[in-house]
Amino acid sequence: MIDNHRAARSDSQAVHRRAEELDALDAILPFDRRDQLAALLTDDDVATLKHLAVEGMGENTLRALASDLGYLEAWCRLATGAPLPWPAPESLLLKFVAHHLWDPAKRAEDPTHGMPADVEAGMRAERLLRASGPHAPGTVRRRLTTWSILTRWRGMTGDFGAPSLKAALRLAVRASARPRQRKSRKAVTGDVLATLLETCASDRLVDVRDRALFLTAFASGGRRRSEVAALRVEDLVDEEPVRADPADKNSPPLPCLSIHLGRTKTTTSDDSEHVLLIGRPVSALKHWLEEAAIKEGPIFRRIDQWANVDRRALTPQSVNLILKRRCQQAGLDPALFSAHGLRSGYLTEAANRGVSLPEAMQQSLHKSVIQAASYYNNAERKKGRAARLIV
Repeated sequence: MIDNHRAARSDSQAVHRRAEELDALDAILPFDRRDQLAALLTDDDVATLKHLAVEGMGENTLRALASDLGYLEAWCRLATGAPLPWPAPESLLLKFVAHHLWDPAKRAEDPTHGMPADVEAGMRAERLLRASGPHAPGTVRRRLTTWSILTRWRGMTGDFGAPSLKAALRLAVRASARPRQRKSRKAVTGDVLATLLETCASDRLVDVRDRALFLTAFASGGRRRSEVAALRVEDLVDEEPVRADPADKNSPPLPCLSIHLGRTKTTTSDDSEHVLLIGRPVSALKHWLEEAAIKEGPIFRRIDQWANVDRRALTPQSVNLILKRRCQQAGLDPALFSAHGLRSGYLTEAANRGVSLPEAMQQSLHKSVIQAASYYNNAERKKGRAARLIV
């Protein structure tokens, strides 16, 4: 009995120690998940994350790695009764695929198919599992990639390129029959953006903030919600005004800002990207900073019910919730839109207005021509004759 008490106290002390170490990463890791991650991760896991932070890994990437690592540790303990092994044997990788990508029709006939009931219950109790069906193939591949990256950072090699794993993934994706979905089912194009802006047309502080947030996120190339949340006053640089019509020297001047984004999802540690903001979005952004008396630090912050502005930045999830709330106020279905719709909407709107793909990609900072072109192709197909043979 005494030994059990000592073991429990030792475990509690270890969790507390890891939580304190994770505090050093509080600018990167989500604070509201610190205690959960401290309980899920091992000492070696925390040491690896701290090492990656020192090495200059991007904040968004490190945040995703920490979240995936916590998920993998929890799943492995429930599925095997032991912490995640390094390197993972091929059998464990195959088990992970089998637990997350399965055939719904076969599951209906055989309840043991897919993730075992006790593992599923444990993951739901930890609030780590929300999907009621098989996981999205992209999520499974991402977590396997995280697993592989962390294995390499520990100086080891794994079986992530094994033919059996590739075959299992291919067959499981086919069996799960889950159609690929966009991150936002509908794009926030210019007309949708105008509708959202109508819901924040007053001078209330929250309306001033949301108006600046939408205009900045959209006009700066459709910034990701994590990039919007991470924006700081120090990232803004005033530029010389530009003409509304570059070809007409008599056209009215417009305010211009450059936004330095630093490392993004698609840049390396040595890159530092920037985009331009011109005209109405600049005015809206400066109006928000003036009204909120923000002179340094995070640009977009939480506002409480008494109109007090918090010192901390909005979380990426908050950016998404703000957009959904405004959709509801505008009479749009929030389920059809997410913050990523600002990104897809920017490229779709650029295509609709005849902006060339390379020019739009300079602002959106898409690295994949194929991905960016998909929005242009959709816009062109709707304007083309091929689908109008019978009308």
